[in-house]
Amino acid sequence: MVQDASPDPAGHTDQSRKTRLAIAAVLTAIGLVAASLVIGRVSSPVDSDPLDSSAEAGFSRDMQVHHQQAVEMAMIVRDETDDPEVRLLAYDIATSQAQQSGQMFGWLAEWGLSQAASEPSMMWMSRPAPGASSHDHAAGSSHEPGSPMPGLATREQLQRLSENEGPDAERLFLQLMIAHHEGGVEMAEAVIERSSKRVVVDLATSIVQAQSSEIELMERMLAERS
Repeated sequence: MVQDASPDPAGHTDQSRKTRLAIAAVLTAIGLVAASLVIGRVSSPVDSDPLDSSAEAGFSRDMQVHHQQAVEMAMIVRDETDDPEVRLLAYDIATSQAQQSGQMFGWLAEWGLSQAASEPSMMWMSRPAPGASSHDHAAGSSHEPGSPMPGLATREQLQRLSENEGPDAERLFLQLMIAHHEGGVEMAEAVIERSSKRVVVDLATSIVQAQSSEIELMERMLAERS
């Protein structure tokens, strides 16, 4: 007698039920994960791009101009001296500040803002920092919008630098660059007080640290050449 080889209907039903429950559990888990991602995305603060008149935009434009002059001075003194210490310092300043200028140029492009300012230079620095009282350092700079940026060398000073050579060029370069760095630190500290955008604060903080260190180095170098 041949036995019936067909599956047990009851067993088959139980297995199907288990399979359906397993699939349902997986789908439920996937749905919960997807929902949590959507909720997290909706509830997370939106990091909006800075406006044209923001401190971030003003800093990005003005510090590019400031950095470009530092690169110009560094290139001048490299041609006017054979001193290895001064030439190395000039090279470091030129490369680091050219790279930072590129970063700030990229920010403005990413934010959809023009590289050209729609208001006088340094206007952003004259505005109070958010939450600053009238007695706070961050309440607003005394720097007048449209006037030369802090620490910026005049065209006459740049001309003198290009006309000197050797130790005379080194001393003048160090004097001008110390003042230039002090102005750059002032601008970087101002945007730190006025911005909560991570990339801007991070770069400004690195500028403060690097240029403060270089000021100390240049003061020592200048004393040795006096």
